[in-house]
Amino acid sequence: MNAIYWIAFKSILIKEVNRFTRIWVQTILPSAITMTLYFLIFGNLIGSRIGEMAGVSYMEFIAPGLIMMAVITNSFSNVASSFFSAKFQRNLEELLVAPVPNYVIIGGYVGGGVTRGLLVGTLVTLVAQFFIPMQFHNMLVVVLTVLMTSVLFALAGLINAVFARTYDDISIVPTFVLTPLTYLGGVFYSLTLLPDFWQGVSALNPVVYMINAFRYGFLGIADISLTVSFSVILGFIAAFYGTAHYLIKHGKGLRS
Repeated sequence: MNAIYWIAFKSILIKEVNRFTRIWVQTILPSAITMTLYFLIFGNLIGSRIGEMAGVSYMEFIAPGLIMMAVITNSFSNVASSFFSAKFQRNLEELLVAPVPNYVIIGGYVGGGVTRGLLVGTLVTLVAQFFIPMQFHNMLVVVLTVLMTSVLFALAGLINAVFARTYDDISIVPTFVLTPLTYLGGVFYSLTLLPDFWQGVSALNPVVYMINAFRYGFLGIADISLTVSFSVILGFIAAFYGTAHYLIKHGKGLRS
C-alpha cells in the first residue's frame, strides 16, 4: 500500500512541477528580473549612500532577505493558484474520493510549491553573485531555513486556496498580508534600528524570524537567536499543516 501512496505523491508532484516549468516565463523569470531591480536600486544606488549595516555592506545585508522574499512569494503562489484551479475545475474531487491519504495530497502540492520556491531562490542567489561576493557562514542553517520557510508558505498557500471562492481571493493574501509582513520583516533594515516598542511589535511578525535565521546562515549576524527562530518556524509549520489536514479531511470549502 505504501508503494501506491508513493506513486500518488510522485504523480501530484510531477504534475505540479510540469505545471510551473511549462510556463517558466511567467513563473520563474519575473522573480529574477524583480530581484535584479531590487539589487540595482536598493543595493547599488541607495546602498552606496547608506554604507554599512551590522558590520557589512548594505547590499550584502539585504541579499539574504531578497532571496527569502522570492522563496516566500513563489512557494505561496504556486500552491495557492494550482490547488484553487483544481478545486475550481472540479479536478480535486476525483483526488479526494481516491484511496489516497490526505497527507499524500498535501505533500504533493506542498512539494511542488517547495520545488518552485527553491528553484527561484537558487536563481536569485545566482543573480546576487553579479552584485556581491556571496558567502556562507553556515550552509546547514541556510538550507534548513529556506526549506522550512518554503514548506510553511506552501502550506499557507494551500489554506488560502481552500478558503478562496474566486481567483481574486488568491491575490488578497499576497497583497494585504504577505507583502507587508515581508517588507516589515527586516529585509531592508536591522531590528536594532527600531525603538523598543516597534522591536516588540516586530517580534509578532513570523517573517522576521525566517529572514534573521537566513541572514545568519549567510553572514553570521542576526537580531534573534537561531533557537527562537527555528522554534517559531516549526511551530507555524505544525499549525498550518494541522489546519490544512483538518480542512481537507472535512472537505471545508472543497465539496459542493
